[in-house]
Formats: sequence, C-alpha cells, structure tokens
Amino acid sequence: MAQLLPRPFSTGDFPELDAIRALIRRADGLLRSEVLHEVVLGKERLPLHCLELGTTDPRAPAVGFFGGIHGVERIGAQVLIAFLQTLIERLHWDESLRHMLERVRLVFVPLVNPGGMRRRTRSNPAGVDLMRNAPVDADHDVSWLLGGQRLTSALPWYRGRRDAPMQPEAQVLCEVVEQRLLPHAFSLSIDCHSGFGTKDRIWFPYARSRRPIDCLPEIYALRTMFRTTHPYHSIYVIEPQARQYTTHGDLWDYLYDRAKLGSDRPFIPLTLEMGSWLWVKKSPAQIFSVLGIFNPIAPHRHQRILRTHLTFFDFMIRAAISHERWRPPPELRTMLYESAFAYWYGPQPLDRNLQATGS
Repeated sequence: MAQLLPRPFSTGDFPELDAIRALIRRADGLLRSEVLHEVVLGKERLPLHCLELGTTDPRAPAVGFFGGIHGVERIGAQVLIAFLQTLIERLHWDESLRHMLERVRLVFVPLVNPGGMRRRTRSNPAGVDLMRNAPVDADHDVSWLLGGQRLTSALPWYRGRRDAPMQPEAQVLCEVVEQRLLPHAFSLSIDCHSGFGTKDRIWFPYARSRRPIDCLPEIYALRTMFRTTHPYHSIYVIEPQARQYTTHGDLWDYLYDRAKLGSDRPFIPLTLEMGSWLWVKKSPAQIFSVLGIFNPIAPHRHQRILRTHLTFFDFMIRAAISHERWRPPPELRTMLYESAFAYWYGPQPLDRNLQATGS
C-alpha cells in the first residue's frame, strides 16, 4: 500500500480525511468504522470518524487514540493515521497481531475537529477551543488568555459561553471515552497535540490543578517501565501538565474526574505534546506560516515524526494488555506515590490529605 500522507501539507484538499477513507477501504472489513457526527461547513459535510480494532469484551482493557482536536495541529492526526496504516497492513499477514487484538480494544478518533482543520484554525468552526470547553474551572488563577477565556471567540483559547452545552465535537469525544473506554476493566487514552517547547512531552492530568491525581502510582510505574524497556528512546519529558501551565476547561481533567465517580476501573488519560518549537528552530521561515508553527514542513522531518512515536503507541497497547502484571499492589502504592510525588512535585513533605488520596 502506498504512503497515505506523502507530503507534509497540500493546498486545496484534505489529505487527512482522504487518508482515513483510504484506510477504511484498505481494511476491507477488518476495521470497525462509524461516523459519529458531521460538521457542516458551507456546502461540505465533514465526517467525524471513529475507527476500532480488537475485542469489545469489557473484561479486556481498552486504549483510545485521539488527534486533530486543534485544527492547526495536523501532525497529531497524521501520526495516528500512520499508526493505523501500520496496524492494518500488519493485519493482512501478522498472526501475532490478530491474537493480540483478541485481548484489547483499540479506539481511534484521529480527527476530532475536521471543521477547524479544514479552516486551518485552532478552534472549531464556532470559534471555540475544544480543549478549554469542558465545564471545569481551574483551582487557582491561570495565565491570561492561555488558560481559557470567555470574552470573545475573536481571541484565542475561547471557552464558549458560560452554562452553554459543550461543543458537538467535544461531546462526541466524551461519549467515545465514556461508552467505549470506561466500561472496560482498564483503559488508557492518548491525545496527540503539537506546539509546546522544543521537547516532546507526555502530559497527564491535572491541567486545572497542581494537586496530584489518584492514579499517580500507576503513572509512575508506567514511566519507569517505559524508561527501562526503551532506554534508547528517552525523547519524552513525562510530567503533569500543570507543571508547565494550568487551564480551565480541560477535557481530560473532566473525563478523568467523571471516570472516578462510582467506579474502581482505572482510567489513565495521557497527552502527547510534540515540541514544534524545535521544527521552527531548525527552519525559522516556518514561523511565517500558521501551519508551520505547529507542524514539521520539511519532507524528511515530516516522515521522521510519522514514525517516531510508533514505539510509544505500541508500548501503551502492550502495557494495557498486561496491566495486571505491572499495576502496583495495595502494599506498594504508598511507596510509589511518595516516589512519584518527590519526582514530580518536589521534595517537600507530603500533605497527608494528598497522601491519603493517592494511596
């Protein structure tokens, strides 16, 4: 099968949407596909696809992959499309992958905001930043504008009107998580973005608070396991998002807190934040392009990014399948929590309320 995304970007077409349609055809029934919503943009109706592989047995774990929440961050959708292409091609010959998919459910929504991507805007066509749109307020002051604002959609990071329903695209994402991930015995999600710093980062909640989350021991165990399993792939800074900045309205904060209500099934949402400032540093002229600020433009760099993160995606799937082997037992949770707290939140003595929450 030819490369689905042979060029970094093109003008006048929609290569990401074309690539998703080509994947569905190539899968020839091996991939479950559904259009969950259509964004009306002029005379166009842009589909919001959900694509699935693997079992639907709730006793099995599930992994969700999301991209394209911000329309200018096209590389997030593209790395997921590249990963899906790899999986579908392997399904035509790789018996071990078929056996693996009997033990895990994989859910892909590679293009959450097709209207924003078509318009080349961070927000959706209504002018709302979907990652500031959840009904969640930060626990303390946030950076002006960056943390989310309700003044006007003419300014970036607009949250939407107070008390208004979430935007349709955000609602679809939440429904996918709540209906297709959370019912499973264990679930992970990976949301692909670009645009912060010169290093690739793996962020975990909270974005609204510097308070550690309950599953801190599991995240620390995952981090340690990834570092020891792939010692020569240490390209990621793994940290809570609030270590860099805090925001209102983060969808993953919202979903993580909802997942805890009335359920003891673990859900770990992660964000892959690709460091696009490095691409601009290597090609300064990119800064004069809206897409160039957030995406690799040089063809060789674009192809390298499309393959760089496949190791991490594969690791997360295997970690989900084997979660019972590495998840900390009750007698080790407090120790791991203290180690994680010292590593990410500083060496100061633990707040006993926080320790109780994390143990």
